[in-house]
Amino acid sequence: MVSHPELPALRLVRNGDGRDGDAPGVREGQGRAPDPAPRTPEEAYRAHARYVGGVAYRLLGRDDEVDDVVQEVFVELVRSWARVRDPAALRGWLATVTTRVVAKKLGRRRTQRFFGVGGPLPADYERVASAGATIEERALLAQVYRELDRLPAAERVAWTLRHVEGLRLEECAVRCECSLATVKRRIRAGHTRLASRLGFEEARHG
Repeated sequence: MVSHPELPALRLVRNGDGRDGDAPGVREGQGRAPDPAPRTPEEAYRAHARYVGGVAYRLLGRDDEVDDVVQEVFVELVRSWARVRDPAALRGWLATVTTRVVAKKLGRRRTQRFFGVGGPLPADYERVASAGATIEERALLAQVYRELDRLPAAERVAWTLRHVEGLRLEECAVRCECSLATVKRRIRAGHTRLASRLGFEEARHG
């Protein structure tokens, strides 16, 4: 088994909208000029729908459910708009809701597979890599996402946020709406399972 100590190819997951993946940090708005705060849900959709779709795609690893996730997230935004106190922080709120919606979908998908009923068709994870990925990196990414399908949803989401999205542990906890200790435990558990199957260093889970 080939050793992949740091899995560098994970930064080459595409956005899901035809563009290459962003550099670490840019996905969260770092290193870019702040967007003007939207005044209506419609403005928020125009400003952030692509971002929400990209987050959903990287968590899911497939694009056949991304549109449903985007729709659910912005329906929730319409319902919650009157309670949005800080429009400038809307991007982070949307990311958290997106993570919640995706986690539920992943949980349902895993249950369906367990009982052998319904669920989406198997994904073509060879498509998950950005245009700049090598053949070897594409194969590795596809293998990682196939193994992620075998993880419990909570572990998969936490691990993906940490190692694909490149978030800090504190950001992972916010996105997963859990404590820092809980998200660390989920990432560690997911990393242990993946390490045993993919042959990368288990120690690098933090």
